[in-house]
Amino acid sequence: MAAEPLSTVTQATTASARPKRRGSRTATWFPYFLIAPAIAIILLVVLFPLIYSFYLSFTPYRLLKPETLAIRWDDVLINYRRLLEDDIFWRAFGNTIIYVAVTVNLQLVLGLFLSQLLARVTRGQSILRTLIMVPMMFAPILVGFQYGWFFNATVGIVNGGLRDLGLIQTPIKWLVDVPLGMISIMIADIWMSTPVVAIILLAGTLSLPSEPFEAAEVDGASPWQKFRFITYPMLGPFITIALTIRSLDMARAFDIAMIMTGGGPANRTELAWTYINRLALNDRNFGLGSAMSFVTVVVTLVFTLYFFRQLIKSRIVY
Repeated sequence: MAAEPLSTVTQATTASARPKRRGSRTATWFPYFLIAPAIAIILLVVLFPLIYSFYLSFTPYRLLKPETLAIRWDDVLINYRRLLEDDIFWRAFGNTIIYVAVTVNLQLVLGLFLSQLLARVTRGQSILRTLIMVPMMFAPILVGFQYGWFFNATVGIVNGGLRDLGLIQTPIKWLVDVPLGMISIMIADIWMSTPVVAIILLAGTLSLPSEPFEAAEVDGASPWQKFRFITYPMLGPFITIALTIRSLDMARAFDIAMIMTGGGPANRTELAWTYINRLALNDRNFGLGSAMSFVTVVVTLVFTLYFFRQLIKSRIVY
């Protein structure tokens, strides 16, 4: 029997190894078919309201006046111009910046301190980690009610404790006076959210290599020197992640502030999202509320891009 030519064998092998076009097309489109329902839900629930709100930000739309839904082309930026002239908007915006800066930095300091203590515990660490996570299990609304009662001027346990210790004679109006109102809200948020930062930094601490610490011990480094020159620099990426998560979450702060003070009195504790709620829901001014929402979204996007660049520098995201 004569041997087949080499070219014939090669062509047959190539033909048998080549996948069918129909199967190839199915394999290409099948993943998109699986995620199509999720994409449809995202477009319906997220993208459409976002586009509609962006449209409303250029209209003087009020809920009880449907005729105001159309854009006035002679004054398209009317809402953004009103915001620039609104003193309450600037106060709320400034309060939000201060609130985020102070609260996030204090959460970082306390979370770093707690994470280092937990990392050095040899027995019962899992129990302590569970206990430290208890505050973050509470809903923000419950925390707002809880600390609203704590700082109540007449029946609050804070004034009661200070009075029993003889430190005050007259009640302190924690939720009314400036800057005690903002401080009270910050304390509530710090108590609830510090465990998030602590758990992130604890995970980072436990994942650090042991060789640099062993070399430092051989060189006679003190615990503070090991923390300052080894632990803290190597925790840089985890600190950036914790700051990113908490900053983006704090920029949308609403629940605790709304329950404890409602932005008052006289807008003293007004934050961006409490003022948006007041404009859109209480005053029925959906156009102006949408404009302020997009201003805060742009600011949040700037922070997001900044933290994303920091993550790239930390070689976490490639």
